[in-house]
Amino acid sequence: MSLLEVKNLKVHFPVKHGMFSRVREFVKAVDDVSFRIAPGETLGLVGESGCGKTTLGRAIVRLVEPTAGEISLDGENILKMSGAELRARRRKFQMIFQDPYGSLNPRMTVEQIVGEALDIHKLTDSSSARQKRIFELLKDVGLDPVYAQRYPHEFSGGQRQRIGIARALAVEPELIICDEPVSALDVSVQAQIINLLRDLQQQRGIAYLFIAHDLAVVEHISHRVLVMYLGKIVEAAEAKTIIRDPQHPYTQALISAVPEVDPETKRKRIVLPGDVPSPIHPPSGCPFHPRCPIAQLPKCKDEVPELREVSKNHFASCHFAGTKIDSQSNRVDNRSV
Repeated sequence: MSLLEVKNLKVHFPVKHGMFSRVREFVKAVDDVSFRIAPGETLGLVGESGCGKTTLGRAIVRLVEPTAGEISLDGENILKMSGAELRARRRKFQMIFQDPYGSLNPRMTVEQIVGEALDIHKLTDSSSARQKRIFELLKDVGLDPVYAQRYPHEFSGGQRQRIGIARALAVEPELIICDEPVSALDVSVQAQIINLLRDLQQQRGIAYLFIAHDLAVVEHISHRVLVMYLGKIVEAAEAKTIIRDPQHPYTQALISAVPEVDPETKRKRIVLPGDVPSPIHPPSGCPFHPRCPIAQLPKCKDEVPELREVSKNHFASCHFAGTKIDSQSNRVDNRSV
């Protein structure tokens, strides 16, 4: 059973040119993406900056309107809902934003920030019940209730992110979209926030879509991982599987950039040539082929690879999935073909 199901989702932004601002082109930020999230599951979404991760997350909660596709939560297509219907359903899904400094209203106290959702959805019937609920939420995220009358500028980055988490928890959601919630924090604070999210998931059964560019963080918290490149999903598998045995060359390059604590097991870096292509004019065929060390022309240039199952519950969109790259020279290791 799926809590969230995304089918063939597309988010294309118009690009206007000329004197009359006519739409000439489109930025294909998210291009035909499909996946599912089960209740209580954490699905990691990784990829480099500009690949469409944040746009995908915002589209799911309809902060960005999709161009095409379907988003179903508990079997209901939220893209067909009106404003009033969507507002009522927002109790089921919330979002934690990347910037703990910009996502909180500086003119509101912590009590007002966390209590706003309670007021909108009429979840408490008295001021004393409202205050009690706010204090409980602050305790749940590791903050002292005495901070309730303080303003966001009086807190550290990690504390502000805890306030953002408390705000998301206020309506008791079934799904939380975590848009790089630890990328702006110190490493020690990152671990605290990740552990907090895991504890809350165990206590409340919340499902997460955890968006990040750090594979090490995603591996620690996720059950399954999606790898995104230029608006498309290029690999999907269980977290441990995708780290241990990446099938797509792009995923291999991402993993090679993850630092190792033990110098004896330090990975050799795979350096990809060129820059990320423009999402306005994506390459033909495989979107990764201009930078791919194992690309073979004309096949990779002309044929779009399908996201196919290369082993049990492991999917990759590569014509030569499973081919390992020699990190020292970025050449194909023929022994693995």
